[in-house]
Amino acid sequence: MLQRLGVESKSHPSAIQSPILPRAGSSTASKRIIPLFRAIVVYSIIEYLAVAASALAAHILYHFFVLRSLDWVAVQTYSLSAVTLATLVLFFSLGFHNFSAIRRQARHVFFWRGLGAVALSFSAFLTILVFIHAAEGYSRGTLMFQVVTVGLTVVTLRTLFYSWLQSAIASNRIEARRIVLIGDAPHSFSIRLKESGIRTVASFSLPQNRDLKGTRLHELIADIRALSPDDVIILAERTITSSTLNLASDLAEIPAGVHILPVDALNPLASAQITPLGRMQTIQLHRPPLSVFDLFIKRAFDLVFASISLIVLSPLLLVISIAIKLDSPGPVFFRQVRHGFNNDEIHVLKFRSMACFQDTGEFKPCVKNDPRVTRIGRIMRRTNIDELPQFINVLNGEMSIVGPRPHATAHNDMFSKVIAPFSRRHNVKPGITGWAQVNGYRGATDTLQKMEQRIEYDLQYIDNWSFLFDIKIIAMTMFTKRAYVNAY
Repeated sequence: MLQRLGVESKSHPSAIQSPILPRAGSSTASKRIIPLFRAIVVYSIIEYLAVAASALAAHILYHFFVLRSLDWVAVQTYSLSAVTLATLVLFFSLGFHNFSAIRRQARHVFFWRGLGAVALSFSAFLTILVFIHAAEGYSRGTLMFQVVTVGLTVVTLRTLFYSWLQSAIASNRIEARRIVLIGDAPHSFSIRLKESGIRTVASFSLPQNRDLKGTRLHELIADIRALSPDDVIILAERTITSSTLNLASDLAEIPAGVHILPVDALNPLASAQITPLGRMQTIQLHRPPLSVFDLFIKRAFDLVFASISLIVLSPLLLVISIAIKLDSPGPVFFRQVRHGFNNDEIHVLKFRSMACFQDTGEFKPCVKNDPRVTRIGRIMRRTNIDELPQFINVLNGEMSIVGPRPHATAHNDMFSKVIAPFSRRHNVKPGITGWAQVNGYRGATDTLQKMEQRIEYDLQYIDNWSFLFDIKIIAMTMFTKRAYVNAY
């Protein structure tokens, strides 16, 4: 009956057991797969023990190294507080669903939630101390040490666990979710399932309208129910029809998530999410890369970093200005019109490194051994010193410390016509340094391939922004050789 319905039975020799993993009958493969729930439970226990140990260690280290005295009787008392703190961290982590949808969480979201759990735990702990009249007897130094050590412990463990989890999911060592597919899965969709660590336990053909009634439909539901999947995905071939919606409604009696996915819209829906818009729910395909809070954090950091940098580097800036005037005739600074946030034109400030400094006429990018580059200019360009005046652009709000490097307007006009997502790099402010630059994609872009590689890294930065990502790029700019490749 299943074959007449157009469904491939899981017991049939030709059935598609899984486009990702070996057949379900392979006991060897099954033994290697770890349920995601088990991995999370083990990690929760490890984090609980580590938090308790770090909280107790903070007390011991503070009293032994700072106060030069250690009361082992008090250690027993602080052991109880360490267990209490660990319990609170675990309680808030689970209560605020830190581990839910961990496969889809960004790394920074996972450990920021961990820091949030730590902050709430210490707030609750202080409340408990006040309530039981024990706050006066609790060492304030120990408390401060505990906040730092517990916070670092949680961030470190979550970073390591996240990295291991993503690797395990990609290699199918962890069975994150079990799904049943209804419809023909394109190759690109199967790849995405594999990368997400999702296991397809069975695939069925999409029933025709005449098969969506009576016994045949009940057999389909019974077959799917026997597989105990976490989710059922209906792959609509072109448009979502009324029969597809009726099938989804009938499958609602199975205790699993039911999804409808138009296969022709896989790419646009890759980053989509259901979002409230007034009193309506919409499918949001694209969203601003940074939230209001993200923008505030990034802008505050830009102001502080740029201000301190200009003050600290002011003697160097003065020496460079004098050297430029002595080396060749012309102004010290060079202003060039470039595209900034939302394609607005900005005037980027640089130390003049060429004998030709007018931003007019035909665009001629700098090439290796360019005769226009002055002697002092060659040194500045190799060391990125010519970019230092852009801290002023940062203070003016035209640029950020980190972001896609701004191109000359002529350069933008040249490539925006042949690279479709080119202008997406202007959805954030341009930066003095960027993810593409620290990965070696700087300098001349005389071929389409070179520019496409640079754009790929720029968009990767935009889609995965975090404050710690910015810090990482700044550190790489200062300490890695790749950030200075093709600098001439």
